[in-house]
Amino acid sequence: MTTLHDDIDHVLVTGEQLQAKVAELGAAISRDYAGKDLLLVSILKGGVVFMADLMRAVTIPCAIDFMVVSSYGGANTETTGLVKIIKDLDADLTGRHVLLVEDILDTGVTLSNLVPMLKLRNPSSVKLCTILSKPSRRKADIEPDYLGFEVPDEFVVGYGLDYDEKYRNLPYVGVLKPEIYNH
Repeated sequence: MTTLHDDIDHVLVTGEQLQAKVAELGAAISRDYAGKDLLLVSILKGGVVFMADLMRAVTIPCAIDFMVVSSYGGANTETTGLVKIIKDLDADLTGRHVLLVEDILDTGVTLSNLVPMLKLRNPSSVKLCTILSKPSRRKADIEPDYLGFEVPDEFVVGYGLDYDEKYRNLPYVGVLKPEIYNH
């Protein structure tokens, strides 16, 4: 019987490396936002695994909320350049410190459109925390305020990242075998 692991060419970031980095990011965020009204906002679906781990690593009071924002479609591996809010926040951002929690900062198109939209809602600040970044693919002028790992321009899955809604549940970040998405 084949498993999801069989479709992985190689592991880029192990589960142990992810957990150590999440603990480090949680400590930095706890220190930087001490005494502030912190709202962690996960961009679904990819950000949910990282968000679940990160919020447990944050040791100060914080609230959470979720958005669904799309610039990809189905099995597409390239961004469309169009950003669509599918599920908006429930929380009022006025006076709050918003930390967007994302799985990967790739082209930056989605987040470079989303951040200014959120700033119009009168938060005290809007910053970005991403577990992965692919700077070689950046098309927009945006960088994370909190970063886990920089990764090369390879098709990565696991730890929330998917291909055609699969592989999100892998406990590590791996490179998908090209034959899986080049069929």
